[in-house]
Amino acid sequence: ILTIVNDISLLFEVKTFMTGQYDTEFDEMGYTMSKLEIDSELCDGSMKSGNEASGSRKQKGKCNYLDGDEFAQLTKIRTEPNERLCKIGPGKRDLPVSMVKLLAGRECNFTGRGKFSSADCCHVLSRYLPVSGPYRIDKMDSRAYVSQFSSDGSLFVAGFQGSHIRIYDVENGWKVHKDIHARSLRWTITDTSLSPDQQYLVYASMSPIVHIVNIRSGGKQSRANVTDIHEGLDFSANDDGEEEDSFGIFSVKFSTDGRELVAGSSDDSIYIYDLERKKLSLKIEAHTSDVNTVCFADESGHLIYSGSDDNLCKVWDRRCFKAEGKAAGILVGHLEGITFLDSRGDGRYFISNGKDQTIKLWDIRKMSSNVNCHGKFKNYEWDYRWMEYPALARKSRHPYDQSLSTYKGHSVLRTLIRCYFSPVHSTGQKYIYTASNDSSVYIYDVVSGSQVVKLQNHTTTVRDCNWHPYYPMLVSSSWDGVIARSEFPGNAVNPTPLPQKRSRLLPVY
Repeated sequence: ILTIVNDISLLFEVKTFMTGQYDTEFDEMGYTMSKLEIDSELCDGSMKSGNEASGSRKQKGKCNYLDGDEFAQLTKIRTEPNERLCKIGPGKRDLPVSMVKLLAGRECNFTGRGKFSSADCCHVLSRYLPVSGPYRIDKMDSRAYVSQFSSDGSLFVAGFQGSHIRIYDVENGWKVHKDIHARSLRWTITDTSLSPDQQYLVYASMSPIVHIVNIRSGGKQSRANVTDIHEGLDFSANDDGEEEDSFGIFSVKFSTDGRELVAGSSDDSIYIYDLERKKLSLKIEAHTSDVNTVCFADESGHLIYSGSDDNLCKVWDRRCFKAEGKAAGILVGHLEGITFLDSRGDGRYFISNGKDQTIKLWDIRKMSSNVNCHGKFKNYEWDYRWMEYPALARKSRHPYDQSLSTYKGHSVLRTLIRCYFSPVHSTGQKYIYTASNDSSVYIYDVVSGSQVVKLQNHTTTVRDCNWHPYYPMLVSSSWDGVIARSEFPGNAVNPTPLPQKRSRLLPVY
């Protein structure tokens, strides 16, 4: 234990553990705590009696209403160590648990496991956030729209408006693994998706043709029909082989088994494409406006989530799909269109980013088929592409809001801003994070709702960002053409910081 404590990061842990003082401001170590951890004595009653804690909550409003909810309990199971390590006395708990205490408990086999559990690891790693930097990965002359790590984190995909898609080898100094020149591009690269085996990449634009590229073949440069074949997958042909009216695709995703693609389009529909048969297998007339985002709910591929400019999130169950356009359920709560969805991967919870400047957390068990979703709940008109969101509207709330929680602070303007759950392996999905029009990336505590980090790495709109699945590293893509990363504790080998702004941790009080 003493040998490991010599590490500088653990010295910081020992200092804070011994003094009991946790700084909520960003320091050089990048250590941070969520508001829920800071106020843990109010939530679990470890420092005060139940009445005192309840009174404090009412007076200060520090505990999010999700505390005590099933979702909060599931998050705690993923991110809190064994109960024996949390206790400091009968009926008393102390969070967070220091690394020294965790190491002592492991060496003494205090929990009976003899090793760290995944929750123990997440309890430590989730406190070390990717806040050092920013470091520039690449700079192009056109807007960057897409950021995506591969499932194992070895590759990173960035899509640009100027016909380029670059795939970087993360483990080889971020060298360009593949430079793809997009074929038949309309307006911009709207979305990309890597196959589960990381053999193929599909990319979409404002066209009914989705292109697929073998990223493991040929050299670094990939030009359509020159160095690589870009096969076009036509989503517009109906059952009779006739062409549908032209439309664009906003969102495309591989299924977990890599056999299908699901796509959301500008003709209000969801498309499912069978890659083995090379044929469109299903078209769902899903919404009454653009379908901006779709995703599979879990590994089974049976459930699909969709979000649209009609302000609705819908759940589709392919096992009992009968009538065309009949969703398994509808979830209402956003006052404006949905820009992006991300599933927690359990077939139950997901988050959505909305043009009403909020992220919402959903439980599909609360969905309904007969909810009042067509009423007029706003008395203003605006266009998110060029107008600022009305100040009066920021205080509005949908009268039939079915969401579990709402997160505010970021800006959803100009483009389809994306949001995600933080990685399950390193953080236990304890956070959600989002790009923002105000040139920043925001990280929220998913249970308390508090804003934990604001990364200011760019000079203009950040459309997408992605957290490495295993390491404390977050990469963002912006309309300034820059692909930038933040990480912990920082990379001394390639220190190429961006000069304009520095990432910082905001106070969470």
